[in-house]
Amino acid sequence: MTGENEGRFSIGEVARASGVKVPTIRYYEEIGLLPAPPRTEGGRRAYGESDRHRLAFIRHARELGFEIEAIRTLLQLQDRPEQSCAVADAIARDHLAEVERRIASLTALKAELARMVEDCSHGHVGECRVIEILADHNECRHHHHGATAPAGVGG
Repeated sequence: MTGENEGRFSIGEVARASGVKVPTIRYYEEIGLLPAPPRTEGGRRAYGESDRHRLAFIRHARELGFEIEAIRTLLQLQDRPEQSCAVADAIARDHLAEVERRIASLTALKAELARMVEDCSHGHVGECRVIEILADHNECRHHHHGATAPAGVGG
């Protein structure tokens, strides 16, 4: 991106100012989320204020859980502010639906784990309900059997 004050920041400075780590900035350049900045005579990257803002936008979107391709589309929309925001609204709506699915799955997982712990007699492993349920999928009431759960959940 070009604009006033372009080329003021080193990669370390823009990393500190935006809250994005240096390797991540290089990665974002590599995948095209951040345009490659001009280089100084010494070959160092020289970032501008618009790059810092773009990195902060990307960081915030990632913190909210948006996928890279959604962020790419949102950045394209941001670069052309005269467009309708219908696409941005749809992206946010889809992401909200995914978050709600994850919450439902995690809520069911929480209930299953609570049941396992409550059913445990706190005696010997031979009578341990936690071990029994983990050993036999049919004992589990959690809906993850055959369903797709978020990464790290279900199985």
